[in-house]
Amino acid sequence: MTVFASTASDPRIGLEAICEETALTELGLEEASDVPFFKEHHAYLSLMSHLRRRSFDVIHNNSLHYLPVSMADTLSAPMVTTLHTPPFCWLESGVRLCAAPRSVFVGVSQSIRNAWSPVAKIDDVVTNGIDLARFAFRATPDVEPYLIWFGRIVPEKGLDLAIDAARSIGARLRIAGPILDADFYEQKIAPRLGSDIVYLGHLAHPELSRAVGGARALLCTPQWEEPYGLVVAEALACGVPVAAFARGAIPEILDLFSGVLATPDDVGSLAAAALEAQRLDRRACRRRAEAHCDAEAMIDGYELIYERLTRHAHPIRAAAKTAANLTARISAPVPV
Repeated sequence: MTVFASTASDPRIGLEAICEETALTELGLEEASDVPFFKEHHAYLSLMSHLRRRSFDVIHNNSLHYLPVSMADTLSAPMVTTLHTPPFCWLESGVRLCAAPRSVFVGVSQSIRNAWSPVAKIDDVVTNGIDLARFAFRATPDVEPYLIWFGRIVPEKGLDLAIDAARSIGARLRIAGPILDADFYEQKIAPRLGSDIVYLGHLAHPELSRAVGGARALLCTPQWEEPYGLVVAEALACGVPVAAFARGAIPEILDLFSGVLATPDDVGSLAAAALEAQRLDRRACRRRAEAHCDAEAMIDGYELIYERLTRHAHPIRAAAKTAANLTARISAPVPV
């Protein structure tokens, strides 16, 4: 397996980096009105040109860029594109232009499938999965009760509403995650912090798992149609019940035994859901994660798609293999 990603990715996973600063600076950027957009465009254009000369059985596209899907018909191998977000203009443009006969689209949830269906046929739904071993089950929470909220600290994640809901029921709230919108944090979050509302920082994985596992419940407050909701899966794996706004794919992950859904944007409804969620059985939460959020099930789902796509040889790829075999026979020494 080969992974194409940026130089910041782990080189131990078969990485071939596609974003090298030196290659881009040689092109010149003076006339580029949007330098980050140009750099990304160049990286994906280089990748697609490179892939045309490579021999792969299947190409799995997890990017959010328009070039891989719009240029899929230039490749000899079939392409699987996983759609991780609702439609947005650039990616939708590429999907609409995709003319590759063996290019298939997969949604990470039924919600995403529904959102993309007016644009293109979504062949399969393979829900995201997590490594359950990295989120240890906790049969009992910490002695000192608290709720947890974790994720990217940006407006669309709704942390300010979680704080208001926790405070309205007198619950302590611990917060973890990277601050990706400094203005939002300074204006909406920092003034609300105190002895009962504590920001733990951007935690390393072991510390995050411990913080999540010790909580009485997770508050999940998306302000958009959440495509999946990995924080929900991670909390359930730890045995932590969830109180969440009923948006996007979150109702698909939770059941009556693992979470309580709240009216979107309604702080009072979320507060009531948080109280109710704390009465749910933590073992039932873990069972829900094992049944619906396991990375092994996700891998099985994609392998079935790969097998389906490679069952019959692609004409272009078959012709290339035939030519390669012929060349090998002609160039081989003649026995005497």
